[in-house]
Amino acid sequence: MPRPEGGSASYRAVLALPYARRLFAAAMLARLCYALLGLPLLLAMRDGTGSYTVAGAATGLAGLGTALLGPYRARLVERHHAALTALAWSYALLLAALAAACAGRAPVPLTVGLALLAGVCPPPVGPLMRTLWGRLTVGEAQRQSALSLDTAAESTVFALGPVVGGLLAAASSAPAVLAGCAVVVVTGFGLLARALRLVPERTAPGPAASRNPLRAPGFGPLLLLVAAAAAALAGTEIAALAAWGKVTAGVLATLFSVGGVLGGLLYGRRSWPGPLTRRPLVLAAACAACYALPALLPVAPAAGVALLLAGACTDVLLITAYQLVDRLVPEGSRTEAGAWVNTAYNLGAALGAAAGGAVTDRSGPTTAFAGTALVLTAAATTAVLPGRLGSVLKPPRAGRRRGTHPTCPPVGSRGPERPA
Repeated sequence: MPRPEGGSASYRAVLALPYARRLFAAAMLARLCYALLGLPLLLAMRDGTGSYTVAGAATGLAGLGTALLGPYRARLVERHHAALTALAWSYALLLAALAAACAGRAPVPLTVGLALLAGVCPPPVGPLMRTLWGRLTVGEAQRQSALSLDTAAESTVFALGPVVGGLLAAASSAPAVLAGCAVVVVTGFGLLARALRLVPERTAPGPAASRNPLRAPGFGPLLLLVAAAAAALAGTEIAALAAWGKVTAGVLATLFSVGGVLGGLLYGRRSWPGPLTRRPLVLAAACAACYALPALLPVAPAAGVALLLAGACTDVLLITAYQLVDRLVPEGSRTEAGAWVNTAYNLGAALGAAAGGAVTDRSGPTTAFAGTALVLTAAATTAVLPGRLGSVLKPPRAGRRRGTHPTCPPVGSRGPERPA
């Protein structure tokens, strides 16, 4: 397919942009901590408190705090870049203190308190990096490639991270892995903060740029589609576990991740027909069709095909959501808006897991599979109601090419310049 005009949109060209490689490498190292952390944190909390119930509740509450406060941390970092370093050091020190508390069997209230505090301050990586891609790239095609590369790399790290974290915890101890994560946080975010200082600032954001991104027309329905996609995945994973057991469910989850990486990389290399503004609805409908397959044909191979394709559709849905942030949200609020996309996904996954478990227990896996498709269908239908996603459904007006910034010169003429 032909590419629209603009800067070269190959992945090599994206990484050759000024400061791109340095920023990308630092962001991947910073993301590594979050990818490694989940299982070692749960195991360390279990060792420190002597209870899976306490450990599960504490880590769940910490994760909820991380998700809900993510947009506000992103807003802080977007307006004051020095806050990135302060958040990183606070998070690293809390992880180190939590590791020591778990290893030393400190009183349970202290251990739980440290875990909850740690959940308050993880610094943003993905939202910040995606905003930086918007500033470094030239034209919609190049931005699409950059966001696709970033999302595929992030998906790869988060697919491999739990395996590596579990192996490290088995080889040493869970508290030791927590302490290692603290070191990764300081190193990764230190490098990211240094690279960020090199990227030139845009013009100072005015009053319109500092408004709440949730008030941007069309942004709320976009978040609804993202949350529905996450809820559908979480419900499907539980239904698959009930239908075919742990091993098959694990293989299916892996297929979803593989589909996401491959779909994201393919999406970034091509120009696709139709306006970007209608793509989230098309992708939500495609996801619904994928999840309907195991409901119509409830066998593991059909579910494997469905999750492979659903992974591709979901990652591309996220990429288009990040692309649309640049259109729907004024500059100065885009990092916070990107964090709201992450929060919507995490909350959708939590709600989907709870609902999927209840439906599976009451009506069986096949009904749960059908329910996930209905969730996405309902979300897409709600999004197209009059007054809901009207501004997103309209193609951009003729005139200035979307995605360019008239106040900024091309990247080649600029000086030195996105979980969490």
